[in-house]
Amino acid sequence: MSATLDAPRTPLRPARKKGVNWEKWGWIYMRVSGVVLVVLIFGHLFMNLIVGDGVSAIDFAFVGGKWADPFWQWWDVAMLWLALIHGGNGMRTLVNDYARGPKFRAALKLAILAAVAILILLGTLVVFTFEPCPIGQPADLLPSFCAA
Repeated sequence: MSATLDAPRTPLRPARKKGVNWEKWGWIYMRVSGVVLVVLIFGHLFMNLIVGDGVSAIDFAFVGGKWADPFWQWWDVAMLWLALIHGGNGMRTLVNDYARGPKFRAALKLAILAAVAILILLGTLVVFTFEPCPIGQPADLLPSFCAA
């Protein structure tokens, strides 16, 4: 029996196929979104807890007043989108590492995608359609700061 040896410096893996390297871009996204999320989260905490009256001041009226400003709407939506996509990408990586079988792996990744998409949609709708004082509602159903 004779064994053949590969020539020196022969790559261990075959050359990569042409196209987009999604794993590389997912890896880059995790690093960039992590840094941006740190800034967004600490800005969020600073404005809500330090600049204001602390955690005791956070209530329905506080959120209503904050979301009346488009800047804070976009801040919170950016935080929501980045956090959900970051978490979904992390879960996808775990599924790729630990799930056995291609069909099971595909089903789990589809479930993660559906959950992330639904939560992004619902969260974005909540932020941009939030109305603390809806017109035409009975006064007993409105918060105390709304004019009846």
